[in-house]
Amino acid sequence: MLSQADLKSRIDTELRAFVRTETDLLEALDPLLAPVGAQLRAAVADGKRIRASFCYWGWRAAGQGDSPAMIRAAAAMELVHAAALVHDDLIDDSPLRRGLPTPHIALRDATAKAPDPDGAARSLALLVGDLLMAWAGQMFTDCGLPALYLTRARPMWSVLARELIAGECLEVLRTGTETDPQESLAIVRYKTAKYTVEHPLHIGGRLGGASDRTLRVFTDYGLPLGEAFQLRDDLLAVFGDPAVTGKSNLDDIAAARPTALIAYARQGAAPRDRSVLDRLLGRDDLGAADLAEVRAILQRSGARGRVEQLIAQRVRRARAALAGAGYGTRTGTGTGSSLPRSAAEALHHLAEAVTTRRS
Repeated sequence: MLSQADLKSRIDTELRAFVRTETDLLEALDPLLAPVGAQLRAAVADGKRIRASFCYWGWRAAGQGDSPAMIRAAAAMELVHAAALVHDDLIDDSPLRRGLPTPHIALRDATAKAPDPDGAARSLALLVGDLLMAWAGQMFTDCGLPALYLTRARPMWSVLARELIAGECLEVLRTGTETDPQESLAIVRYKTAKYTVEHPLHIGGRLGGASDRTLRVFTDYGLPLGEAFQLRDDLLAVFGDPAVTGKSNLDDIAAARPTALIAYARQGAAPRDRSVLDRLLGRDDLGAADLAEVRAILQRSGARGRVEQLIAQRVRRARAALAGAGYGTRTGTGTGSSLPRSAAEALHHLAEAVTTRRS
């Protein structure tokens, strides 16, 4: 079976080659665009390539064999992700991503002489995100797969864009409000879960001609797993090691983001602890003592334990969906309605990787 490390390496190669070619063309228009090109390259320089991996194994689960063209199609998912991160950091005013300045911070040197340097840098970052999203469609369309295959998958791009933007909008609209856990979980589903797991699987599967039953398995597996992925991210944002996550533990607290973790804390906290949360959430002058106090409330209220339970429940549901589909031969197609064993095994491994991570 193709290892995740080998798959990631192949995706990296295709992604970086594409972006290098496109940034060279961009920078050739005017040398002044060099800082923009640098941020475009930085946006895809690193990553776990989770979304591309799910897209690739969606293709293989449909009974298709390994294909360089499919690697390119799958790599387009990482450009969607890169665009979403640039826009997300801009919306949240996050200063760091993977331990490096985010584009709207990094581009301030290039806009130092502008009347409004910070505003100009934010404008450039917005355009970086826009171009990355445009490139995703270009890379997908030009991947080399037959036009008929691309036509089968193209409608999913509209669904992906609509639901991703809906999730972002819901987060913006509910930030700073007292969101209940179900509202927070809806944001999780649309902002992250679907475009991280379900949509890439469906795009890969549709490219490969997957049956309706296989596509239903992808949903039954992908939705709970995608939610578990984001819930783990919410925990890491507050309790993770910044040296590993590359982000401050105070980001979600200072931004008063409507995470399920905070929603469950509000629901289960004692009155005094609720008042402390109300006082600290949304402040940009928080320090280590404030972080320690919030962490203690998340523990005492049962919120941290509740989110861990939700992760475990969703991982079990995802694994059950795979088990229910049945496995065919190791390298060939599934028998009847089953999945090829190699694809099912890869999806099992990915379920473990995305929910037990430390960054």
